[in-house]
Amino acid sequence: MAEHMSMDELRSSRANRPDFDADEYNAGREEARLAIEFANAIRERRLELGLTQTQLAQRAGLRQPDVSRLESGGGTPTIGMLERLAHALELKFVARFEKNDAA
Repeated sequence: MAEHMSMDELRSSRANRPDFDADEYNAGREEARLAIEFANAIRERRLELGLTQTQLAQRAGLRQPDVSRLESGGGTPTIGMLERLAHALELKFVARFEKNDAA
């Protein structure tokens, strides 16, 4: 039976490969972190309002699987979808760019 590696072991083994690109890896991790943060915000607000995924979907003009996908960190919502979700969650949608502290 094959042994399973811990996440630290897996990261270390990937980092030692000759084709490993640290910048690409870190960009992917940051993108995943943002998706999870966004997913958690949607789910937490939906639960605060006492809504099911189906109810949120109906309010936002989406399908329940779309809401499920977003709440699991999958998919990339469009600006229009973000606006509809914000309205359905009784929130204001704000998008902006900010300077990095390092810039």
